[in-house]
Amino acid sequence: MASESTPSAEHLINGSNENAEGDSAANSSQLRARCDLLGIPWHDRPAKSEEGVAEMIDPEVAVRLRIVPLRLDGEHLVLAMIDPLDTEAADEVATLTGNPVLREGMEQKHFSELMREHYGTTASKMADALAGSSDDSEEDLEHNLEAIEADDIHRMAEEPTLINLVNLILLEAIQSRTSDVHIEPFENELMVRYRIDGMLHQQKPPPKHLQPALIGRIKIMSGMNIAERYVPQDGKIALRFEGRKVDIRVSTVPTLYGESVVMRILDKSSLSLDLSTLGMRDELITTMDSLIAKPHGMVLVTGPTGSGKTTTLYAALTRLYDPHKKIITIEDPVEYELGGINQIPVNPKRGLTFASGLRSILRQDPDVVFVGEIRDNETADIAIRSALTGHLIFSTLHTNDAISSIGRLVDMDAEPFLVASVLEGLLAQRLGRRICKHCREQIPLEDDIAQRLHPEEREMFDGKAWTGAGCDKCNNTGYLGRIGYYELLRISPGLRAAISSGGTQAELRNALPDDFRLMRLDGILRAVEGETTVEEVLRATQDSDEIVS
Repeated sequence: MASESTPSAEHLINGSNENAEGDSAANSSQLRARCDLLGIPWHDRPAKSEEGVAEMIDPEVAVRLRIVPLRLDGEHLVLAMIDPLDTEAADEVATLTGNPVLREGMEQKHFSELMREHYGTTASKMADALAGSSDDSEEDLEHNLEAIEADDIHRMAEEPTLINLVNLILLEAIQSRTSDVHIEPFENELMVRYRIDGMLHQQKPPPKHLQPALIGRIKIMSGMNIAERYVPQDGKIALRFEGRKVDIRVSTVPTLYGESVVMRILDKSSLSLDLSTLGMRDELITTMDSLIAKPHGMVLVTGPTGSGKTTTLYAALTRLYDPHKKIITIEDPVEYELGGINQIPVNPKRGLTFASGLRSILRQDPDVVFVGEIRDNETADIAIRSALTGHLIFSTLHTNDAISSIGRLVDMDAEPFLVASVLEGLLAQRLGRRICKHCREQIPLEDDIAQRLHPEEREMFDGKAWTGAGCDKCNNTGYLGRIGYYELLRISPGLRAAISSGGTQAELRNALPDDFRLMRLDGILRAVEGETTVEEVLRATQDSDEIVS
């Protein structure tokens, strides 16, 4: 385990212990009261560091000691500290700088913002500093990585510098709204990439010689077997960030040059469970409300992995929640906890699959059931029969559009007449990047983009389009956050008849209701309104020969 002088991930990111948020607030109040008695100033509001002063301390030291230099007061260096009673940290800064130190307290949220402002790229800076710390030659590197034993990895993974590097990677990822951290080993480098708003962004890579220790540290934190390097493993890291709980799902797989790690960050504070905030238009929300108000039947959400299907269904369940109804979910895994809703995690190793779990759920007297995904014939059959027996079933499928979901269910040996009997609605969706509202501007519609649009779509833009110029708020990308593009198909009597008779895909499309709108058109309307860009819509949605409005 880490030495006492080296903060754990929880201590580093939260600036306190693992107690509940109320305890953290109480501890902060007690600390401030003690500071008042000792005459130590306390910042209630954000404070700025004078130019050049923060650079007096190395980023690694500042993060480890949880201090940020604010200003020089004569010879004295004034420090902002989460715990201004930490005299050992103050003494270390005084020794390193040669300046006597004055301490000032600061609230966690203000301190975190100050730390981010001055040391926001600490992991990159630390990676630079560590890059020259290896004596290994390139010729010996591959041999050394293979020959390192588990005990050596464990020892290396507990080195304070290595612990801080992993902590800082997590800290920066959470602060930058990263959904997934990818750590990928290649022959001569260890690549680190953050997925932000659906796009991967490469970060400054740690030195290759740290690969075993870095990955070993992550495996220790997530409860994996550090000695097993040749089979995939899954784990979980639970930590607190600025007083809130953040869960991180960790997955490792062996590759040609070592283990590849992906860390999925589940930050509930960044989760929006409001359909309008997710990007759903008012008329679609009205239709969705009518579907989830059904006493029984089946509603499916479809799209590729990472398109926000689960989030949309969480929002629907939250909208549907009523103390008079029992709602049960079975998920793989449970991504976020929903108040008042019974959530069951799939555990295939112990025999708990979607199919077996769904059977058990039906004996729990539920009104509404959410099945994380319909993956096989058995689950599809049980879900359909559950809808027939008076339950409202929500689930997800992997298909390209709404209408394809019907064929997918039939491919799973579901009888067309049963599908027609239970199916109430199909929602297909994609996620695109949202234009940063801080730097949004209107520009002429580019000719090459206009050529990719249908004539009806081009007319909507009237020669103008929206884009993000790039600013500090969006890290000069022009995008901040994501927005959904949707197509919501409510099963009409004509479509229900076509499904029941086993109609072909073309026959089903001909039976679409008149008010059905394709996902691409939904995105185009969002681009016209300045919520997203035309490029994002074209990237995320599929072209079609027809415009359905």
